[in-house]
Amino acid sequence: MHQSPAPIDTLIEARWIIPVDIKNSIHNNHAIAVDQGKIIDVFPASETANRYNPKRTVSLQNHILIPGFINLHTHAAMTLMRGLADDLSLMEWLNEHIWPAEQLHVNETYVYDGTRLACAEMLRGGVTCFNDMYFFPEASAQAALAAGIRAVIGMIAIDFPTTYASDADDYLAKGLILRDNLQSESLLRFNFAPHAPYTVSDKTFTRILTYAEQLDIPIHLHLHETDEEIHMGLESHGMRPIERLHRLGLLTPNLIAVHMVQLTESDLRLLQQNGCHVAHCPSSNLKLASGFAPIASLLDANINVGLGTDSAASNNRLDMFEEMRLAALLAKAVSSQANTLPAYQALQMATINGAKALGIEAITGSLIPGKAADITAVDLSDLNLLPCYDPVSHLVYAAGREHVSHVWVNGKMCVENKQLTTLNISELENRAVYWQERLAN
Repeated sequence: MHQSPAPIDTLIEARWIIPVDIKNSIHNNHAIAVDQGKIIDVFPASETANRYNPKRTVSLQNHILIPGFINLHTHAAMTLMRGLADDLSLMEWLNEHIWPAEQLHVNETYVYDGTRLACAEMLRGGVTCFNDMYFFPEASAQAALAAGIRAVIGMIAIDFPTTYASDADDYLAKGLILRDNLQSESLLRFNFAPHAPYTVSDKTFTRILTYAEQLDIPIHLHLHETDEEIHMGLESHGMRPIERLHRLGLLTPNLIAVHMVQLTESDLRLLQQNGCHVAHCPSSNLKLASGFAPIASLLDANINVGLGTDSAASNNRLDMFEEMRLAALLAKAVSSQANTLPAYQALQMATINGAKALGIEAITGSLIPGKAADITAVDLSDLNLLPCYDPVSHLVYAAGREHVSHVWVNGKMCVENKQLTTLNISELENRAVYWQERLAN
């Protein structure tokens, strides 16, 4: 008996599909069937007529479909500080420029406007999920929902008062209330975001660990970013920051350690033995002169490494294509091995590895039936991208965010033919000018 084609919401046909699966597959002339926000099939496009009756078909004959990028570390609202204080070391940048500006200007409206601006940049660059750490996280969450992007919202904690909270107890209480209020939102997840070992006390770390274990959610913090951080840890606690965290019990498979530039063999073994994840931010590490993260050594130790942009104030782009390319090139140079971090592995770092670190790999990070339809389309027909012998190599070494044409998050098209569908660009421009005028004075 002949079976009628199944009705579905969307069919996306493409020249190539890179699902980022365990086989490192590359599919030619395939299609993705999407229904109710999920991928239900990846199959040869020639079989479409027999299988599905879509409400809408998007045919992308010169394109490659990949999982949407996962930006494993950023401070989205700081996009409003892009270029505010450049060419400075980390501690000078923080102490003399960023923290004073935040004390004067950061409020809920600032965070909402800055995060929406960041979401627009990320969506247009193929990012479908970001892991955020900033003050007024409720405003970040609302901005992400307005943009239609997936987000993991950090419940920030720091041991000094800001305009957001008065002390560590206040930070944690506000974060937990936010999570309780918004945990039903399908596009949102939460984690604890203690800023760094030099701004968070043992008492606060211990409380965060207790909560994280009870709720089974990640802890996301800056760690071993600079030499100065290591020296501060030795002076204040008589040990390296990672050793202190180990003694406190924070080194677990729920820890996302951001930067990890300054590493010894013993540091690396601690990460490996405890199943920790690393968020690698190559552009920010370079711009702040923090150093070169030993990515080849981390990968050789089977430590999961994802990619992040850090903030637009220290990068100054929220561009995951740039991070993939830099990560691959730096890993080769630092290891003196040209085969270190090949293109497919760099793509994994920008997608599924980030999902694993965040504990959402069952939801997103690869184009697999059953997962959310978080999909990015990249147009490889540009003259600057011809000829194309290997589409994955092109993604990492040749293409850029300007080649992203379409983006879907949870099956909803957020970028269509390079145009945002969820955010008003002129409004974002006006708000950016408003905040520039305030911060410049």
